[in-house]
This record gives sequence, structure tokens and C-alpha cells, in this order.
Amino acid sequence: MIIGGKNFVEKGHTYVCGILNVTPDSFSDGGKWSTLDSALSHAEEMIEEGVDLIDIGGESTRPGYQLLSEEEEIRRVVPVIEAVKRRFDIPVSLDTYKAAVAKAGIDAGIDLVNDIWGLKYDGKMAEVIAKSGLPCCLMHNRREKDYTNFMQDVAADLAGTLHLAQLEGIEDGKIILDPGVGFAKTYEQNLEVINRLEELHILGCPILLGTSRKSVIGLTLDLPVQDRLEGTLATTVIGVMKGCMFVRVHDVKENKRAIQMTEAILRGGV
Repeated sequence: MIIGGKNFVEKGHTYVCGILNVTPDSFSDGGKWSTLDSALSHAEEMIEEGVDLIDIGGESTRPGYQLLSEEEEIRRVVPVIEAVKRRFDIPVSLDTYKAAVAKAGIDAGIDLVNDIWGLKYDGKMAEVIAKSGLPCCLMHNRREKDYTNFMQDVAADLAGTLHLAQLEGIEDGKIILDPGVGFAKTYEQNLEVINRLEELHILGCPILLGTSRKSVIGLTLDLPVQDRLEGTLATTVIGVMKGCMFVRVHDVKENKRAIQMTEAILRGGV
């Protein structure tokens, strides 16, 4: 898969997607990178630590988050996208579920659209992505936790997302799927979807795992958000072993090292 002019192999290696939240109310780093200078500084730091893709988000999606207008979200993300693309040679994705924001991001130079609603929030999103020709990451989400058979339902929901993508002409080879840890799932279901990630390969798309600092880790270890690095690293190791193409994380250096070690063990030193 080509993202931002760079070739990402879809099997055999896990890449690091670094989180750059330009939001005042993100659950883990709210406000730290919300000025242009601080955002660029953090992008540079992640690049030095070996990040493969930077995911820029302008609206917090933590539980109980404040819904932003499209105009405000665009105002937050577009200057950062333009500045990062101008200054650094790094693929950039935009974390948004709104078609107008995605379109503004595409015009600003993003390389991938990351939609936490899997094309199911905004009816125009699939068309915008298809017209751009860009790859996308489409996440599992639903409004209620009303599952009959949890993993079968997750797979069916994601298959529905793929159907929406195909209807609008998004190419199969340009879709990454995200199981949506922390979204419309109980604590136990979040653990289950991580444990059974390999079952989603039946859908034929590479997988992105996003668990960094999330509540499933906090609840398991009884730790606040700033102390969830080790728990995140454990999920990253599982993601590598389950064949994920990406992990989406806050702490690039540490996760990169965990991936490198895990892959060396799986290769047997070869």
C-alpha cells in the first residue's frame, strides 16, 4: 500500500502511527500540542523516534467529548497539516469522520483519511475519499453495544463498511480496518477484540490497532492515563503477533522498540 509516496508492506511488519492531537480536550494529552509551534515540535520529535505515519486530529473522541463544528475542526487541523507537510517528509493522516473536514484535509495535503465511524456517520465521506484516490483507515463503531455474537457482529459491521466503500468506488487495496478498541464496547469486549484480532483478517484488509493509553488499560492495571505505557506496550506486542499492519500510539520510541524486539523473536533472529 502506498501512503504519502512511501510503500508500506501489508504483511510481516508492523508500522507505528503516531498521534498528534491538536485539541484542548484530548483524554491523554489535551492542549499539549494545540499551538502550531508545539504541534510541529512534537511531530519532529516523533519523526526522530522513528514514526512511520503521523495522525492529526482536531476533535477529541474521548467519552463525553464536545462535538465540534466543521469550521472549528478545519481551523484547528489545516494549518498543522500544511506546516507538517511543508517541513517534513512524512506521511500524514487526518482523524475525522466529517466529509467537509476530510475534503479540507485532502486539499491541505493529507495522505490518508482515518474515519472512526467507518463511513457510517457522514453519508458523503465515502464519496470524498473515493474522489481523492487516497487510502483510508475505517474503524468499527456503533451507537449501542447491542451485540448478539460479539466478534461475528464486529466482522459483519466492518463488512458493511467495506460494502459502503465499494459502492462509492474506494479501491479494496486502499482500505485499512480498525477494530475500534474503546468504542461501543464493554471492558470485556475490548479485551476480547484484542485477543481475537486475527479473526478479522478474513475481511482481506490490513488491520490498525489503536489502544494507546485507553481505558481498557487503565481498568486492567488500575492506573491513570499518564501511567499506561507498559500496558500499551503489551497490546502492541499482541498486535504484532496477530499480524497488525499499524499500531496507533502516543509513545513512538517505546512502541517502536517493542515492535522491533517482538518481530526479531518471531523471525527467530533471521
